[in-house]
Amino acid sequence: MSFAASERAGKDIFAHDNLVAWCIVPFDAKKRGPEERAAMLERLGIKRLAYDWRAEHVPTFEAEIKATKKHGIEFTAFWGQHEDAFKLFEKRGMKPQIWVTLSGANAPTIEERVKLTAQRMLPLVERTRKLGCSLGLYNHGGWGGEPENMIAVAKLLREQHGAAHVGIVYNLHHGHDHLDRFPAALAAMKPYLLCLNLNGMTQGGDKRGMKILPLGQGDLDLQLLKTIRDSGYRGRIGILNHTGEDAEARLKDNLDGLDWLVAQLGGKPAGPKPQPRSWRPPPSK
Repeated sequence: MSFAASERAGKDIFAHDNLVAWCIVPFDAKKRGPEERAAMLERLGIKRLAYDWRAEHVPTFEAEIKATKKHGIEFTAFWGQHEDAFKLFEKRGMKPQIWVTLSGANAPTIEERVKLTAQRMLPLVERTRKLGCSLGLYNHGGWGGEPENMIAVAKLLREQHGAAHVGIVYNLHHGHDHLDRFPAALAAMKPYLLCLNLNGMTQGGDKRGMKILPLGQGDLDLQLLKTIRDSGYRGRIGILNHTGEDAEARLKDNLDGLDWLVAQLGGKPAGPKPQPRSWRPPPSK
């Protein structure tokens, strides 16, 4: 059991102090800077940030780190790779999770494809090992986004390269095609899972203009949260913006929806469904 999992053992994984804000840096209508963003998270009671970025954010990496520390926000994860960020992590003794998508190598068989894909990952595996950071394989569609393939690569890296720090970051918004097998996929991913990012989910939503919904607005949300709770997973839980909306409004909508769903998991009456600030259902045809 990982430190994060043991830390949460017996606790509510959907509690606000276990949430990680995700996709709120380049995805934010208000284009907040580091200080504004950290203050927003503190105001919302969200204590953890997974940091995604674009080229324009590189000069403010250190300012982001300083702002999160000032406001009591844990710099939980960093998206992708950048030498400037890695140098800052070393300088400051930080050990965030590093999240990367997994690109599958072409090969005649599944076994060879897994082996070649793992080999491609080795430089980053060694760099993150040296940094003391966990390395999360992040589902983003395609071959490398299938749970079974991420598990196979992570398993090989752990068993053949001693890479116990390699795991999986799973995103429901990139998992619409996995919904029918989600309970089994989650059970298989659980030994590797570093963070599970929630999303409002409805069957085929990615094909009907509803790929990213606030929590509570998808008709599958309650069952998915029950599956996650009952799975025994006790790691971090992400909530996201990942839209062109105001990041604070979308985070508030996710917090409202999560609280509404969790109350039902606890056996309380549903009560009125939250009315989102940052989303409206598409017009019916």
